[in-house]
Amino acid sequence: MILDEATSNVDTRIEKLIQDGLRTLMADKTSFSIAHRLATNQDSDNIMVLNGGVIVEFAPHDELMRRKGFYHALYMSQFKSKAPGRDTSTDVVC
Repeated sequence: MILDEATSNVDTRIEKLIQDGLRTLMADKTSFSIAHRLATNQDSDNIMVLNGGVIVEFAPHDELMRRKGFYHALYMSQFKSKAPGRDTSTDVVC
């Protein structure tokens, strides 16, 4: 299953319900979730970070955060700033 911004237009309460349902439905199956809201995919087995169409990082959330690389910077900036006009050219695929 490929989910492209599947929860981008719902509030966090509904997003959690959707994520819980998908986790059960997709257990032992492969799925890809594309999201700009990084918290959406932090529980994924692996996260692939694309910048300008190029894979720049690939690992589980915890490892990407420990590395303090590109994903870490994006993740931290997303929680510090919700300002309009934020660059959305970077995709995260899980």
